[in-house]
Amino acid sequence: MNHESIEKEVKFYINNLAALRERLIALGALQVQARTREINYRFDTPDLSLSKTGRALRLRQDQKCILTFKGPTSLEDGVRVRAEYEVEVSDIENAQAILTGLGYIQTVIYEKYRAAYRYNELEITLDELPYGNFSEIEGTDSAAIQAAARVLALNWEACIQASYLELFDRFKKNRALTLTDLTFKDFASIAVTIQDLGVKPADIPAYL
Repeated sequence: MNHESIEKEVKFYINNLAALRERLIALGALQVQARTREINYRFDTPDLSLSKTGRALRLRQDQKCILTFKGPTSLEDGVRVRAEYEVEVSDIENAQAILTGLGYIQTVIYEKYRAAYRYNELEITLDELPYGNFSEIEGTDSAAIQAAARVLALNWEACIQASYLELFDRFKKNRALTLTDLTFKDFASIAVTIQDLGVKPADIPAYL
């Protein structure tokens, strides 16, 4: 099934993911995805024309295998907005073969653990990445996203405009590292600070 949407989302660095999960449950949020390991394969042209123009081509393997194309990002009231097209594929290896056969190259592998909740027509994720924990709030209305952040006691001023891969590039630059992939194995012996990522925690201390 094909799926096209306008993706509107905001991202926060979270100190205490368990506390945020408890707030979601207390608000009556419905879990729509249990904690699941997710592996992402990013593809680009040999001259990296997609990333240079803010576009993204990705294969994601979690409970399903999804091929995604994302258009350039714009900002709307501090919320990231971009067109997104998705299609489910039945075989990830065949999908990879099709992409490479068309001339695309795999540029990076990145993984995370994600749990997802539904709250007032929004999807709120709890994400565990090799370099830290985050939450994304996604929906179709920017004002509703901001309202949810307030209810969840997240500091809007701490929202992150960068993608997870952009944070990865920032981390590598700040630490002068030449890592290729963003995996838990690659980060097993690396200690990461928020200074390395250039972010600040969004949890409001009074609610921890």
